[in-house]
Amino acid sequence: MIVYISGGCKNGKSSFAEQIAYNLKEKEAPLYYIATMNPYDKEDKERIKKHIKQRERFNFKTIEISRNIDNLENICNLNGSFLIDSTTALLVNEMFLENGNIIENAYLKVAQNLNYILNRMKNVVIVSDYIYSDTITYDEFTEIYKKGLAFIDKSCAKYADIVIEISYGNLKFFKGENLKEKLCQII
Repeated sequence: MIVYISGGCKNGKSSFAEQIAYNLKEKEAPLYYIATMNPYDKEDKERIKKHIKQRERFNFKTIEISRNIDNLENICNLNGSFLIDSTTALLVNEMFLENGNIIENAYLKVAQNLNYILNRMKNVVIVSDYIYSDTITYDEFTEIYKKGLAFIDKSCAKYADIVIEISYGNLKFFKGENLKEKLCQII
């Protein structure tokens, strides 16, 4: 099953996604947390610490992969259960390189790599931040990033069995409403 979760920043998406991924895990199958964030500041480091602490109870095997997510097939047992957190960070890493270069069409690579790997995974929960809906006009590269993330979200949603937006703890189903009861049994 593929579950795609989006919503505003810092509203419980990761906690919800952890519970779903854990409960999708089949007996004896591995449980992976795919951490995509490169910490850039103190706030990022604190967020990572918080996420590590909250997922301790699930016994995830953490795989840090900030680029080239399609390489997961060489690292993990794809019959396991996965939580990919997040497409937002993955696009940042692919688009804004450490040497200062910017790859404007990086979203195409991220979408292609995610779709490639999603076609091979058995159970996966993907987290994304819904950051492209405001009416503020940003600089050129932020606008490119926002449009690219929207492209990735739409691309992954095509493959997903369930697409959910979380807002202040409320769930809105955009796809897979018929699986809502099954999902509630899972969590």
